[in-house]
Amino acid sequence: MKKAKVAVVGGGLAGVEAAHRLAKEGFEVDLFEMRPKKTTPAHKTDKLAELVCSNSLGGREITTGSGLLKAEMEKLGSLVLESAKRAEVPAGGALAVDRNLFADFITRMIEENPKVNLIREEVKEIPLGDYEVVIVASGPLTSEPLAEDIRKKLGGEYLYFYDAIAPIVDAETVDFSKGWWGSRYGKGGADYFNCPLTKEEYERFVEELLKAEKVEPKDFEKACYFEGCMPIEVMAERGKDTLRYGPMKPVGLIDPKTGKEPYAVVQLRKENKEGTLLSLVGFQTKLTYPEQKRVFRLIPCLRNAKFVRLGSVHRNTFLQSNKLLKPTLQSRKYPNLLFAGQITGVEGYAASAATGIVAGINAARILRGEEPLEFPKETMIGALLHYITHKEGELQPMNPVFGLLPPLPKKVKNKKLRKELMAKRALETLERFKEKHNL
Repeated sequence: MKKAKVAVVGGGLAGVEAAHRLAKEGFEVDLFEMRPKKTTPAHKTDKLAELVCSNSLGGREITTGSGLLKAEMEKLGSLVLESAKRAEVPAGGALAVDRNLFADFITRMIEENPKVNLIREEVKEIPLGDYEVVIVASGPLTSEPLAEDIRKKLGGEYLYFYDAIAPIVDAETVDFSKGWWGSRYGKGGADYFNCPLTKEEYERFVEELLKAEKVEPKDFEKACYFEGCMPIEVMAERGKDTLRYGPMKPVGLIDPKTGKEPYAVVQLRKENKEGTLLSLVGFQTKLTYPEQKRVFRLIPCLRNAKFVRLGSVHRNTFLQSNKLLKPTLQSRKYPNLLFAGQITGVEGYAASAATGIVAGINAARILRGEEPLEFPKETMIGALLHYITHKEGELQPMNPVFGLLPPLPKKVKNKKLRKELMAKRALETLERFKEKHNL
């Protein structure tokens, strides 16, 4: 059945974008999708690009990370956005779709494309020997045999099966007057911002944490938590002081205002070099999103915090792309192997689809004997890919947020204006990039 030089493994958002782009570039593609012969616990149909969680693709406004990313995707001829506009349902400032119409349109477009050969078979091993280029876009529920082959080829320690995501806040919304910069447990430089809590504040925080509504795990997520990603509410259930001896441990932290150790402390760590994004250290959680905002804002420094990513612990097969991939989405070990979608460590529908477009563009360039492209960091696509392939330490999945973009040459105090200028710069940069490389 194989007739192409390039294979795309996975018929989700990233896979269909990659196949669609390769076909536009003039290449025949073998697109593998294991459903309906083998399904996953999350999928309900055999349609391509089935949306298994929300039916929203995120905000429209280009002053939001998701909105700017979609504007860039539109400039690059996104199949997912074309389908979304045809299947759109009212959702205020968000782009939401009728799931069935959305998946129907994409499935029909792929099935009717003469350059795409849709093969309904499970891929158990990366077919590097059979194709000149392979794109793996197998998603967060990659089948066990394929996951095992990825593990063997790339290194088992770099393939994660469960997210333990801590919330991230916009640094501009943190009250720095109520805490101080210092070290983690008295070791190293002043790399952490310490948010102190009194005994009363800590006890109220724990009380509300235990009362807060949790997300019930899906059947395929029901696994024993390992100590490294224990949700904070699970830790709190072990005793009211457990957090004070865990992620909220104040040992070695002296508040310069009092000269004493606080009763408890929450530490914020820079997520990027600019320090525009700060993560709550050790605060992975299964609380619902509204409850996370309510409970975490009980921390005095975070009373008015804006959360750019909320915490979670859930099943998600993803790579430590910062150790395995180039910003072109090529494997560092196998240049003719690319990855796309959530398996790369991006979060959200739009980001998954965007990586598929990039992988398709670069796979086509490899087939033509051209150098693969690294998208500019001034664009949201480029900034996101740079983050997942350069993050120091452990990579946690990231969605598109403005904090990933490099700052403007001149400081702009007005936040809305600043985002408008950054979005304008991103779209203009992408337009020049497109013209230069004939995209």
